[in-house]
Amino acid sequence: MQKLMINYPHVASMVFNTPLYATPEVVAGVKAVLIPRLTGQAGETIGMDVEDSMPIPSGSGSAEMSERDRELRSLKIVSKIAIINVHGVLVARRGTIDNTCSELISYERLRSQIHLAIEHDQVEEIVLDFHSGGGHAMGCKELADFIRACTEIKPITAIVNYAAYSAAYFLAAACTKIICSPTAGAGSIGVIMETMEVSEWEKNVGIKYNTFYRGNHKNDCSPHEALTEQAAAEINGKLDEAYEIFTGSVADYLGLSQQAIIDTQARLFTAPQALAAGLVHEIMPAQDAINAIAQQYIQPVNQSTIGIRAAAIDKQVQL
Repeated sequence: MQKLMINYPHVASMVFNTPLYATPEVVAGVKAVLIPRLTGQAGETIGMDVEDSMPIPSGSGSAEMSERDRELRSLKIVSKIAIINVHGVLVARRGTIDNTCSELISYERLRSQIHLAIEHDQVEEIVLDFHSGGGHAMGCKELADFIRACTEIKPITAIVNYAAYSAAYFLAAACTKIICSPTAGAGSIGVIMETMEVSEWEKNVGIKYNTFYRGNHKNDCSPHEALTEQAAAEINGKLDEAYEIFTGSVADYLGLSQQAIIDTQARLFTAPQALAAGLVHEIMPAQDAINAIAQQYIQPVNQSTIGIRAAAIDKQVQL
């Protein structure tokens, strides 16, 4: 299959200098891949499958219909339940499996899948299967509000199987109910942002950039020079805004005070801790949770049949 070279500078623009609802581990993992390549220290050449990464072009009815059909085929419907995976790094626009074996899922695609499940006449309830350390702040609030609006039409259950941190927890909080697997974790209600400076490396290898610009903030957070006080103030302003959105929205979804959410201080909670803090509603193994939901819509049904059908959620995760 044809390979398309990854545009690492473009990926870097989505990781650095932008607020992230992500755990430090997610940020560190992305940096471990990006930085060696951006500084020319990676020896291998890596590409990704064009077929898996390129979106179907829009503009013609047939193309749009084929994309809709593809999403419908990918929708897992088990005993009147639509099971939608929320796995890996959450990004604003289209995601795929990247060459570093990190799974990406976009808010754009999740919205499309949830919309299809809401419209599907065979679906009575939607289950979002979470295993994610978070991702982009951009686009997260919009999807979370969409999920909350959809709960007025059909119940949407979040199953934390086995991680719903930061942006993933933002989405889970918007659901009708949150069920957490006994050894899973939830929380990390905070925002993080990193800048990248390579000026010392450039100096060592003999590279010098001369930048000309208009507008005092045009060159804020340039990687070719030390961070300025002005840029730091802009960063803190963005973080404050993103943090206010996150904590305020989660408090509203859960019926808690915003101060109670702020008091979590972006902690990563175990299942019992999350239950005690009011961040999840129930602790139950994912398989049992699916079985319990299925029983509401299939009666009478042999228990072994439910177990076999519910095995759709028992899959490997890649984050």
